[in-house]
Amino acid sequence: MRLNDLDERIVHALAEDARRSYADIGQEVGLSAPAVKRRVDRLRADGAITGFTVRVDPAALGWETEGFIELYCSRNTSPEAIHRGLARYPEVASASTVTGEADAIVQVFASDMRHFERVLERIAGEPFVERTKSVLVLSPLLRRFGSGAPG
Repeated sequence: MRLNDLDERIVHALAEDARRSYADIGQEVGLSAPAVKRRVDRLRADGAITGFTVRVDPAALGWETEGFIELYCSRNTSPEAIHRGLARYPEVASASTVTGEADAIVQVFASDMRHFERVLERIAGEPFVERTKSVLVLSPLLRRFGSGAPG
């Protein structure tokens, strides 16, 4: 489903702060609160909005170390197999198949360097993983949480 301009503006407003009132969003986009609610309900029913969440600083939860792991998998490893293998690690924040030499890239949060190393070793030991390459984040420079094109 492709969003129209008005729906995109509503989604951007919710992505900035999902706790904003429909009246507040309506003022911003030029609709009444009930009209915004109807659009949000439709966007949820159509699957364009999949849920509402809270963003938490990982350090507040004790995750002080962030890194990315490139996975190089054995031949014919499906994305589903990679997903199943990584889903049980609470430290994995995201994982995606990618173009290039690596088959997938995994974002990991850990409490410290030793914890990251243990997670890396466990992931490297998965039966579908042939080798890994990892990098640690020194300073996050930019994180965007909005949806769609910048508004």
